Amino acid sequence: MTKAYDEIRFHGRGGQGIVTASALLAQAFFYEGRYPQSVPVYGPQRRGAPVTVFLRVADQKIYQRSWVYHPRYVVVLDGSLIKIADVTQGVPDGGLILVNTPHNDREALGLGCSFQVAVVNADEIAYRLGLGGPPYPRINTLMIAAFSKVTGLVSLETVIRAAKERFPPKDDRMELGMREAYERVLLL
Repeated sequence: MTKAYDEIRFHGRGGQGIVTASALLAQAFFYEGRYPQSVPVYGPQRRGAPVTVFLRVADQKIYQRSWVYHPRYVVVLDGSLIKIADVTQGVPDGGLILVNTPHNDREALGLGCSFQVAVVNADEIAYRLGLGGPPYPRINTLMIAAFSKVTGLVSLETVIRAAKERFPPKDDRMELGMREAYERVLLL
């Protein structure tokens, strides 16, 4: 059975803006005439604790209301989560996992060989451009820019538009970072 929609799961830590990343990507899909549905999983989260968010997108209204169990795409905002959360759970063969990490060695990431893996060092870009500070630089917009490149599901310009509307820029650093993440994302 083929799904009539694309499903995305986000893994991050409380404080990284993972819920905002999903909302921004949903807004970008909406701008392109698609129907998004973002489903954050809330609990007694605290800053630094693992957080999961789900996003569905379709060309028509989505009536299903549930968590995403078999995402075709996974976005991991903190590469260290790979060791403590099963970010590959439910991902079908050929699914894509995008990871914020300085490593571009697929074996070192330990994600197996049945998935497509893409990496971008969003932390380095954010720190260099002064986008937030430790412990969590503002990488959420950078990660959705990288997502637009490796999936082709939404354009970079639309993602930038959604980010700028949510966070009216005082300067061009966010957009520069998004464009750099888009260019530097690497499919392993």
